[in-house]
Amino acid sequence: MLKQRILTSLVLAPLALVLVFYTPLTLFSYIAGAIVLLGAWEWSAFMGLCDKVKRFLFVAFIGLLLVLLNWHWPIDGLWDDGLLVGDANYIFTLSFSWWIVATYLVWRYPAMAKAWNEGVIMRAIAGILTLVPLWLALNTLRSANYEQSTHFGSMLILVMLGIVWSADIGAYFTGKNFGKHKLMPKVSPNKTIEGLAGGLVAAVIFVLVFCHFTNVDMSVWPIYAIMTVFIALFSAIGDLLESMFKREAGLKDSGSCLPGHGGILDRLDSLTAAAPIFVLCYAWTLSL
Repeated sequence: MLKQRILTSLVLAPLALVLVFYTPLTLFSYIAGAIVLLGAWEWSAFMGLCDKVKRFLFVAFIGLLLVLLNWHWPIDGLWDDGLLVGDANYIFTLSFSWWIVATYLVWRYPAMAKAWNEGVIMRAIAGILTLVPLWLALNTLRSANYEQSTHFGSMLILVMLGIVWSADIGAYFTGKNFGKHKLMPKVSPNKTIEGLAGGLVAAVIFVLVFCHFTNVDMSVWPIYAIMTVFIALFSAIGDLLESMFKREAGLKDSGSCLPGHGGILDRLDSLTAAAPIFVLCYAWTLSL
């Protein structure tokens, strides 16, 4: 399994870098949309849908939402004079509100399971609030400052990915070697408090190293460190939320399309929360 994970990662990592750095804005938006739709297909299994027609209908509905959002905010129209357009701020504020609710649902699991698990509608709404802002966040970051630098937005995405990956790797190795206290055993038995702490430290180290090598003014390092902890914490919530839905659906993985990793959502779970929160943090720094 570990060998499969490594081999798959060696293929996925270069593809991700090509997508982020070398695809035009419109093509990037389409590919990101296709990835989100694959995630929607897997989410439909969390909803308990066995009929392929019903699963396709859910995916089609998510696709329609993406089309409507793209029509309202084309990828090259998400920024106005260097600031995020006002209406898009509402979507990300709604997303942030959802992740606060999701944190509570995860924290109170399984006591709160009945609140969202008795009907397919609630699980569908959870999927919409999880997946659609991810697509919008990726587009927003990729198009940031695009007229001045075609790779500026790519670097933002790279930093976001670095935070998530650093937190994930730090949590794995810290938890494996020092983990003793379970974080949320009813949601994800293998995650530990020590692992979470190690992941947060690793994410902060990554950002500070990045700041050092890109000559970021040291006066803002503490602000970036605090935001990194915030983003990394929510990336952990994204991971735990997917684990909770998989547990309720009786699934080990969200899918099987990525050998050694499971499904698309098993790789995107942390990003679903981290991406919109990262956008909010970045937009806030621009407004200072």
